[in-house]
Amino acid sequence: MADIYKNIHPVKYYRDYLSQDVRPDGRGLLDFRPVSVNVGSVSTAEGSAVIKIGNTMVICGIKAELCTPKAEEPDRGFVVANVDLPALCSSRLRPGPPSDEAQVYSGFMHRLLSSSQLMDTKQLCICLDRLAWVLYCDFHCLSHDGVLIDACVLALVAALKTVTLPEVEYNADTQAISVNEEVRKPLELTSFPVATTFSVFGDNVLLADPNDEEERYGTGVLTVIIQDGKISSVHKPGGRPVNQDKLQTCFAKAKEHSKHLQQLVMTAFNASPER
Repeated sequence: MADIYKNIHPVKYYRDYLSQDVRPDGRGLLDFRPVSVNVGSVSTAEGSAVIKIGNTMVICGIKAELCTPKAEEPDRGFVVANVDLPALCSSRLRPGPPSDEAQVYSGFMHRLLSSSQLMDTKQLCICLDRLAWVLYCDFHCLSHDGVLIDACVLALVAALKTVTLPEVEYNADTQAISVNEEVRKPLELTSFPVATTFSVFGDNVLLADPNDEEERYGTGVLTVIIQDGKISSVHKPGGRPVNQDKLQTCFAKAKEHSKHLQQLVMTAFNASPER
């Protein structure tokens, strides 16, 4: 009977629960779902991580290729991000070319890589204006049940921490390239961004870590990026405005939650067999 009511009046179904300060899955309004982190599980990639937040699961694999540096940045390599949302990860998605949603997430990850100063891309340069590394960060969503940005950002950092690049020698005269797979060097990350998403119902109900339905049926979604303990940016794609009190609550919860997620990544990284 409850499922029929939910299918006919999904928003009212949620509001009836939220009026009692509880969510249909039993969580409190500001409670988070369990998070698990696994790193280095893809042997064919230079770095990888699998993140599971509730029923949302994302795998990030990073492949490195040699390329010519960009003309405007001859002393740097570069990083490319792509988010794949196959139809099998959600009943809402359909087979075919990349959806608008997937392109929005890819654009967000690209902007994050450009603005967060996650790492100094000069370390990817091998020979000025001649040779550099390009890192392809591919995100594959295995199950989509909300907070996909949170999962992708965490997977990105966790995967980058496992990346090791082989030693490369380049002869500028002959343009000969020699790759020594036996000698590998890890990347050096300069920051640790963490994303925490909230959903707003009506004007006064704030939900932490919303699932897919809570994101879709709410009146707004807000993602806070915490970087090294400070607020780096706030992503709010439309919806109703959020008042100052609710914003402060989001900021406080995001800072607290970011510490927990950072610890999970470091624990998984230190426990990796490759360490």
